[in-house]
Amino acid sequence: MKIFLPLTLIFCCIFTTHFSYGQNVPEKKITMKLDSARFDQFVKQVESQTGYYFYYDATRFDSLTLDLNVNNLSLREVLDQVFKGSEFEYAIDGQKRIYITHGQKIITQLTPGLFNPERAGESDSIAYAGPESDIKEKLLSTAESKVHEIGIRKHRITPGNSTITGYVRNAVTGEPVIGAAVFITSPSIGVTTDALGQYALTIPRGKQIVRIKSTGMRETQRQVVLYSDGKLDIEMRESVIALKEVSVKAGMDKNVVGTQMGTVKLTIKNLKQVPTVFGETDLLRTVLTLPGIKSVGENSTGLNVRGGSVDQNLIQYDDAVIYNPSHLFGFFSAFNPDVLKEVELYKSTIPSRFGGRLASVLDIASRDGNKKKFVASGGIGLVTGRVTLEGPLVKDKASFILGGRSTYSNWVIRALDNETYNRSSANFYDVNLHFNYEINEKNSVSLTGYTSNDKFRLYGDTLYSYQNRLGSIKWKHTFNSRLYGVLTASHSKYQYAMEAEGLPLNSFDLKFDINQSNFKADFSYALNPKHILEFGGSTIYYKLHPGSFKPRGTESLIVPDELEAEQATESALYLEDKWEVSPRLSISGGLRWSFFQYLGPKSVNTYLPGFPIDYIYQEGVQEYKSGKKIKSYGGPEYRASVRYSILDNLSLKASYNTLRQYIHLLTNTMTVSPTDIWKLSDPYIKPQIGDQLSVGLYRNFRGNKIEVSLEGYYKNIRNFLDYKGGDSLFMNHNIEAAVINTKAKAYGIEFMIKKMTGKLNGWVGYTYARTLLRAVDRDSPDAPNNGNFYPSNYDKPHDFTLISNYRFSHRFSLSFNFTYSTGRPYTPPIGKYIIDGSQRVYYADRNQFRIPDYYRMDLAMNIEGNHRIKKLAHSSWTLAVYNVLGRKNPTSVYFQTVAGRVNGYQLSIFGQPIPTVTYNFRF
Repeated sequence: MKIFLPLTLIFCCIFTTHFSYGQNVPEKKITMKLDSARFDQFVKQVESQTGYYFYYDATRFDSLTLDLNVNNLSLREVLDQVFKGSEFEYAIDGQKRIYITHGQKIITQLTPGLFNPERAGESDSIAYAGPESDIKEKLLSTAESKVHEIGIRKHRITPGNSTITGYVRNAVTGEPVIGAAVFITSPSIGVTTDALGQYALTIPRGKQIVRIKSTGMRETQRQVVLYSDGKLDIEMRESVIALKEVSVKAGMDKNVVGTQMGTVKLTIKNLKQVPTVFGETDLLRTVLTLPGIKSVGENSTGLNVRGGSVDQNLIQYDDAVIYNPSHLFGFFSAFNPDVLKEVELYKSTIPSRFGGRLASVLDIASRDGNKKKFVASGGIGLVTGRVTLEGPLVKDKASFILGGRSTYSNWVIRALDNETYNRSSANFYDVNLHFNYEINEKNSVSLTGYTSNDKFRLYGDTLYSYQNRLGSIKWKHTFNSRLYGVLTASHSKYQYAMEAEGLPLNSFDLKFDINQSNFKADFSYALNPKHILEFGGSTIYYKLHPGSFKPRGTESLIVPDELEAEQATESALYLEDKWEVSPRLSISGGLRWSFFQYLGPKSVNTYLPGFPIDYIYQEGVQEYKSGKKIKSYGGPEYRASVRYSILDNLSLKASYNTLRQYIHLLTNTMTVSPTDIWKLSDPYIKPQIGDQLSVGLYRNFRGNKIEVSLEGYYKNIRNFLDYKGGDSLFMNHNIEAAVINTKAKAYGIEFMIKKMTGKLNGWVGYTYARTLLRAVDRDSPDAPNNGNFYPSNYDKPHDFTLISNYRFSHRFSLSFNFTYSTGRPYTPPIGKYIIDGSQRVYYADRNQFRIPDYYRMDLAMNIEGNHRIKKLAHSSWTLAVYNVLGRKNPTSVYFQTVAGRVNGYQLSIFGQPIPTVTYNFRF
């Protein structure tokens, strides 16, 4: 028995190829009986009976046991039986050597036609390693060594350029590989695949080597002879590496060479090693570990990105907007990780095709589903369970994926000792469905549906519920190798309700909903491989029912009340130009022009001219008929970015954005609440307008394995809404009088180091950031802090995060997280006074004090399933402890007056270590 290094294996394969071509393996009969034997025992018996020698990595077989009973079988028959259904492959050469590999095959014969190109297309007899005989697998194995002729073959290749188009797909699932780099090195020309895995590479005609790279995939190449425009589809295999790293990345050097700033791609399948509360893989909580992204509390998945409020984030799932991305009081995000393909976050350079929000865009794409075979997967945790089904409808052309997730958390709540809490209940579910159909090489259609439902009851009397419903249909058409377009139609609905039935006299029903229908067209035209134009337009129709408050039951004394519905349209046109001026310099500029119309029917309050917008100055109501324009807004939004490469692995970038937002979230709570109010811009509430300037320095080390980035930003926001002290937002018919128009400024520095490979990997991030508000009318008696700047509710200057993973072996890895942040601001009472015979509490200036700093440590052990040949499913276990130190991090501070005395309290969500166990399976 011999143990080999990969370099030795490659050399042996190449050397022995010259001797083994055309030879047949002699028949060697084997007889043996093994009972739970180690793999090395099997190897010794085969070597002793046949005279063949094995070459393999012993560490990959340390958990493999064999039950085998064979009598007078050939060597190949025995090996086929041993490795059937496993991920291991074998190859036998003419020198009596057997190579065992994991996930990829070794070819021990020269490619047919290599020395006689005229016969390259003939169906020669080819001996392939491993038990599979599928002809498509054989073609995939030789694709790198085969010479691919593109276009119409000619005796003489004419000078000039031609374009190769095609799709890059996963060889196992058939799903598109997004963001794969397709390029040649001499001259240096490359492109990346789009959201459907399609590329168009324009290169000089003649012999070329086209290389293909993508995150998590094994790098491959194709030898081509390019005669004219043509098509070349490429299949890639997943990378077989010992380490399952947790990675947040785009391309190996995209952070240096790309013009995009503040852009992060998340690989969903690798996020499962990041410990989270209750053991459920959580996309949004992983996003919160990135620099520049904060949350006000431990039970909130609301994102505050670079000083922006929660409503300033555009979160879309397959191009349909989702308004509440959380479940179960914010403990879980609304996205099932098993059905997601990738997530891209824009927080600095926001492409012109996106609009309507000021802070960030979180673009989430679902997987297309396996186009090769039917697959089932899922997981079972302490409080949640999930299952996903996927497979082909028409093999290699149409597929589906269906995922469902639910909770059974009530047993945990009922187990609590406190009677106040164990009378509560909470549950949720969500369902994802996605279809994809490739009609032909120029047309494809996809359809997505999503629904979720949350219900929880606190202390046994009031039932809260909220639902997300969304759907989208997308059609992509390729006009030619330079131009393609995508048409998308989507609809989103978010609604919540409260049912109070504790006391019959005060029982009520409260309801709210928001509907959004959207249509957009996006086009991309390549002037040349280094100069691309993107253009298109969109239109949105909003319909809101701001609230209805009605009695519940015949005994209720509640007076019915209902706010008028609101409707509006928002449209936009955009054009963006991306130009690589030289290998050192790239620029991008865009213009987006948005239009907004607030429409009737509507009764609009009027106020005395020259006086503040306040209840006491209301003079009447003006009526508008259906479809009548009440108020219009609009204007330009500029996008610009530039990248200059100082060195091959060092670049300087700068960007500038202006954005407009016509919809607002009105809240006077610290965390995102299901009962927060969405409000459209109207004659009194103006659109928010933001400007952001960013500058960054990016450097890669050790062959792009370590990425270092330093970004600074400054942001101005106009028409930012805050609330008046002591005012109520609940069923308020004069909502414009309950808010304050403020201006905001945000600035900060973000530093990040990411290590992509190796046994130890992860990222370290630090952020220093401030977000300050000031009332526009500084002389108003409602202006907080006497019209001076004050911290926002989510102003947390210092934030440090460490995410790491260490793999001990191919089965065991340990994940470690640590996070620290400054405590958020709050406003405490500092005194008491008596007015009109009543005692009142006097509060400090708004947000001038802070709760204690926050820090937390998490640990998780990830255990992969063994390598038994025959087993029902591939499985893994995750054992995690959230908040290992048991720190009682305060989420909020509140005060209550009891018997004339003001008492202060701190609320901690997780005040002790929380162990979790999660079982994941895949059939």
